[in-house]
Amino acid sequence: MYEIFLIVYLIVALMLIGFVMIQHGKGADMGASFGAGASNTVFGSSGSGNFLTRTTAILAVIFFVLSLVLGNLAAGNGDAGSQFDNLDMMQEEVPTVPSNDSDVPGSN
Repeated sequence: MYEIFLIVYLIVALMLIGFVMIQHGKGADMGASFGAGASNTVFGSSGSGNFLTRTTAILAVIFFVLSLVLGNLAAGNGDAGSQFDNLDMMQEEVPTVPSNDSDVPGSN
């Protein structure tokens, strides 16, 4: 399930980048500053902006929702235990020294 969401997330991200790059700014053409910018558009004066703006907004909402879903799924995949649960396993075996007084030099 996580992998499917991840693939859809990447596709939506690429589509969002594409739609943002397609859009023109208000001052993109020289003629736009003199009022002639709307006459050259394919969709009319406001049709292109509405279609691209709505599609970009829908893709952005899908992108953010998928981000939250993927974040929640990734948070559930980790270890629920603490780092301090297995301290006994991580300790090294310390060799014990016999407490025989005769082995200690200078004790005679």
